[in-house]
Amino acid sequence: MNIFRLAGDLMHVASIFILLLKMKTSKSCAGISLRTHLLYLLVFCSRYLDLFFTNPVKSWLTAYNTIMKILFIATSAYTIFLMRKKYKQTYSVAHDTFRVQFLIAPAAVLAMIFHYKLSFFELVWAFSIYLESVAIIPQLYLLQKTGEVENLTSHYIFCLGSYRGLYILNWIWRFFTETYYRHWIEWTAGIVQTALYADFFYYYFLKYVVDLTSVFSSMRYSFLRFSNLTCI
Repeated sequence: MNIFRLAGDLMHVASIFILLLKMKTSKSCAGISLRTHLLYLLVFCSRYLDLFFTNPVKSWLTAYNTIMKILFIATSAYTIFLMRKKYKQTYSVAHDTFRVQFLIAPAAVLAMIFHYKLSFFELVWAFSIYLESVAIIPQLYLLQKTGEVENLTSHYIFCLGSYRGLYILNWIWRFFTETYYRHWIEWTAGIVQTALYADFFYYYFLKYVVDLTSVFSSMRYSFLRFSNLTCI
């Protein structure tokens, strides 16, 4: 555990509670992609199968990881519940149209080809890593279609992107401080995931740091052509 890993986890947790705060205070899930959160739930359930076999009190780090894993699964499920049940009438169904099969299938293929060990748990873990790297795409596509975003929604996405950026710093730190630390799958997927946020970060900086107004109406994401081909 190092400061970058801890800060990344805190940003991830912050993104979750900002999202839940947004929905609870506005009593709306407008502007939030249900498809992205279904993908995240699939990611977490696939990656954290070790919860069934790990002793949570083995060490303080194991206890910390167990708490985080349960938190991510539970909050993802709760977010989906709010969107599908409590705030169903405010869900942007007409705009949340990205075909997630174009993300799930390639992630599964990559997991079959590039993995550390040929076993069920390793393949499922690799699948979750690849899928997480692109799970934000339906959310970004939804924002591109609407051309606008609420403040709390933008803060949520910023924290989510920052979490991954801080994890890259964590990997760099571990690369130089741990002799045998070489995790190419996580590194490659993490860089792809962070790159997807680059355009959003640019406009977020303009809106909240430079203090320009209505800047999100001009957002154009680099994957627009691809997403237009895959929308319903």
